[in-house]
Formats: sequence, structure tokens, C-alpha cells
Amino acid sequence: MEVLNKKELTRVVSEQHNLTKKESAEIVDLLFDTMSVALQDGAKVDIAGFGKFEVKTRAARTGINPQTKEPIQIPATKIPGFKASKSLKDMVR
Repeated sequence: MEVLNKKELTRVVSEQHNLTKKESAEIVDLLFDTMSVALQDGAKVDIAGFGKFEVKTRAARTGINPQTKEPIQIPATKIPGFKASKSLKDMVR
């Protein structure tokens, strides 16, 4: 398996738990929606044995406009971050 996308994940859940693809798609969607809302609200999502998702703040900084070469101010932004657990790192190695 080269890529595990949402469709493939839905198929695996469906096969392993004897569910219809529609039921497993609803479960997968619910999982991702719940995680997204939690991150949007500023919470951390910590899944034991897998990793931790959290919102990180990227500080404001000065950049350069590539067309005019003039300095520009880039405002602070929030970005999602992921830190893999030790067991996931060991499994991948």
C-alpha cells in the first residue's frame, strides 16, 4: 500500500468490522470532524501510541516580496502540528 487516504481507510474499517462502506465512511468522517473541531477550539488531540496533534503559533516575521524585492510584514498565523509518539517512531524505523 503506497498511500492510505480517506477512501482506503474507510474500506479497511468496513472490511474489518463488517460494516457497510457508508457506515464506515460516517465513522471516519466523525473521527476527523471531531479532531478538527477540537483543534479549532485550541485543544490538543493526544492519541496514545500514535501521536499528538496541536495548534502551533507561527510568529510574525519580515519576508521579501520576490517580485519587488521589498520587505513585507508577514502576520502571525496558527498552524496544525503533529508530533509522533515514541512507539510510532520505533514502529516506522
